[in-house]
Amino acid sequence: MKKKAKKSTRVTSEAGPGKKNNVNKPWGGRFKQKTARSVEKFTESVSFDHRLAMCDIEGSMAHARMLGRQGIIPKGDVSKILKGLAGIASDIERGRFLFKEELEDVHMNIETELIKRIGSAGGRLHTARSRNDQVALDLRLYLRGESDNLSGLLKDLEREIVKQAEKHLDTVMPGYTHMQRAQPVLLAHHLLAYVEMFERDRERLTDARKRINVLPLGSGAMAGTSLRIDRKFVAKELGFASVSNNSMDSVSDRDFAIEFCFAAGLVMAHLSRMSEELVLWNSEEFSFVSLPDAYATGSSIMPQKKNPDVPELARGKVGRVYGNLMGLLTTMKGLPMTYNRDLQEDKQPVFDTVDTLNGTLQVYVDMFPRLRFNSERMAMVASQAYSTATDVAEYLVGRGMPFREAHEVTGNIVAHAVAAGKQLEDLGIKDFLKYSGLFKPDVLKCLSARASVNSRNSEGGTSSRQVALQLRRIKAKLSR
Repeated sequence: MKKKAKKSTRVTSEAGPGKKNNVNKPWGGRFKQKTARSVEKFTESVSFDHRLAMCDIEGSMAHARMLGRQGIIPKGDVSKILKGLAGIASDIERGRFLFKEELEDVHMNIETELIKRIGSAGGRLHTARSRNDQVALDLRLYLRGESDNLSGLLKDLEREIVKQAEKHLDTVMPGYTHMQRAQPVLLAHHLLAYVEMFERDRERLTDARKRINVLPLGSGAMAGTSLRIDRKFVAKELGFASVSNNSMDSVSDRDFAIEFCFAAGLVMAHLSRMSEELVLWNSEEFSFVSLPDAYATGSSIMPQKKNPDVPELARGKVGRVYGNLMGLLTTMKGLPMTYNRDLQEDKQPVFDTVDTLNGTLQVYVDMFPRLRFNSERMAMVASQAYSTATDVAEYLVGRGMPFREAHEVTGNIVAHAVAAGKQLEDLGIKDFLKYSGLFKPDVLKCLSARASVNSRNSEGGTSSRQVALQLRRIKAKLSR
């Protein structure tokens, strides 16, 4: 029962413009006038919340079993309800179910169809619940499943990054600060930095899932119910870790949705940072990486172009995920207790966030193993721009000079090399002795980019030994 409704689900209206709507509303007893067509169009949510259909049926089945177990409704009616819901689920999965706007939302569509199929027994299903706690349940079930799916995709992407890192344990590249060449690092070290980010993202999703995994059903409209229900039984049936503690909070709480969107926003932020580097590295100016043709596009006017549209779009889609988070926060900021119809606006931002993050992660999982890194180009650039100057300063520190003095001495040596049009590796021991008598011939051994990398052996550093340890630790995590 955890399958999603097909995205091709049909939604229709029985009443066209100017026609009377003769659909009886489940809540229409005290109303004397039919709902205005413009109001129905304005208030309907089934055009987007139909994707909660399978979650709604799963929750309804558990609720029906509990009602029968507690003797609140006849067990014979429970059997009819379960059979009827299973038939509706089957029709939804096959794309045969017609959702109607006039019935407002996914809940009323399913309940109305159930009553149509099995008769008055279907009218017992809504005993001891409200749409208020029902929709809260459905959204939690939906987000719990999507959180698990997205965590899995993140893990898949981490594994692909790790595979690339293993291929490039010997590839030296320039590290950057302020977008200026700074110090040499291993490409593997650079790639594993993203794995660290995505690991934190997985931890956040896992932690947020704890607050998603709380059962709100049984809170009723806002005050609970006088009927002798068993909420813990329903929680166990649906795999929830606990039940909510306050019925008023239960129906109005959307913290879990906001927290999910925040966690998703950080994933997109990290994907955007990676995307930005791929766009830069793919340019002729860098030429560090080549995107596969299948993951690039051309220009409609310039035949030579090969554009990095996938990382560019990933970078751009961050804006809509951030917007969804801000939209949810704004919707919630002034709501009084308890349920207000404003909360209908929670679903589209959540759905769009799920779809955007899902699509972005999937394309990266597919694309990343196909990236080709230009090791020779990276090594050449890493040896330029005086990137081992810090190594020279640390050499002097090792000889007893205070770091600030060593920094100034090394700066003077760099200035000398710049004026002479040379790199540090081009200098001889005589050049170094002009600036300090502490230099010995062995200083020349620390001037290459590779020597610099391998000297960075502090925990978490970029030396081959440390990166191998990082890889071992990360692979152990990913295997769990």
